[in-house]
Amino acid sequence: MSETEKPPAAAGRSGLKKELPEHFKAYKHVWVFIEYERGAIHPVSLELLGEGRKLADKLGVDLAAVIVGEQPEALRAAASDCFDYGADLAYVVADPVLAHYRNDPFTKAMTDLVERYQPEVLLLGATTLGRDLAGSVATTLRTGLTADCTALAIDDERSLAATRPTFGGSLMCTIHTLNFRPQMATVRPRVMPMPVRQSGRSGRIVEQSLAMAEDDIVTKVLQFLPDRESDKAQLSWADIVVAGGLGLGSAANFDLIKALAGVLGGEYGASRPVIQKGWIDADRQIGQTGKTIRPKLYIAAGISGAVQHRVGVEGADLIVAINSDANAPIFDFAHVGIVADAVELLPVLTETFRQRLLVNRFAS
Repeated sequence: MSETEKPPAAAGRSGLKKELPEHFKAYKHVWVFIEYERGAIHPVSLELLGEGRKLADKLGVDLAAVIVGEQPEALRAAASDCFDYGADLAYVVADPVLAHYRNDPFTKAMTDLVERYQPEVLLLGATTLGRDLAGSVATTLRTGLTADCTALAIDDERSLAATRPTFGGSLMCTIHTLNFRPQMATVRPRVMPMPVRQSGRSGRIVEQSLAMAEDDIVTKVLQFLPDRESDKAQLSWADIVVAGGLGLGSAANFDLIKALAGVLGGEYGASRPVIQKGWIDADRQIGQTGKTIRPKLYIAAGISGAVQHRVGVEGADLIVAINSDANAPIFDFAHVGIVADAVELLPVLTETFRQRLLVNRFAS
């Protein structure tokens, strides 16, 4: 397979040899795998439908949702939701062996669909399930897969340009799968904006059977134990996030971050170096190897703003950066920059917001 990496700012792909085999030239349309479990569609799948709609429009092709599960009626209802978010058609595979996610039957369902209907682009969410499935499908189909993308586009030669951080997050590269189809990519939750729902849209449903029996599958699901979501950080879905970095100086000073987040009614997080030092739990890490967030307000205190952190926060509506280094990279993409010692400024901000909230509460 012929692939290349280079910074997204570079125009064109001069010098690259594109020789798409004749049998791949019939591959058309953009597909999004819909992560559907326990009666609900994962939000990342809807985000990808919004992005897939843009790609399909650029290519002049259809956008299809692919839904795999147990109950045909439930899957058809999920397909209807996908139409509201931009899909033109839905491929549905319903079978009792697909009641719970297992790699073998899901990979079989996806690869059979691809080989029969031949999409040129296939997108999946970079969730635990999506990452496991994407790798297996790409391997089985012997095609390219670009993981954890932060941007997707179609170039002048109708090739998918998938951009992601590389070299430890110090560089952004754009990857093209030139000689194979489908072109596959995964995107983490909250990287792409949620599209506006357009109720009333309709589409075509194509139902496909699964040529696989329970006896063909080695793994068995004995019991389902749900995560205790109430005990976990909900950074990806918070409207307000306050985060701290090594500029705070010590683990004790991280209480200043928690205090401000508490007054604002938001979540708190941290950059990777803070997690590595053990100041707070790893589930609160923000950035390339942590959580991607899209809050209405993001306050970063004592965070330098390296590329790996930037890709996790640049979708925020408003970024406020506090750093004592006027040349810190975070000021290049923050909407509001404050050059100050975060340890000194955070208590002032916390008290100011507390007083303002009290005044507003009494006024109402």
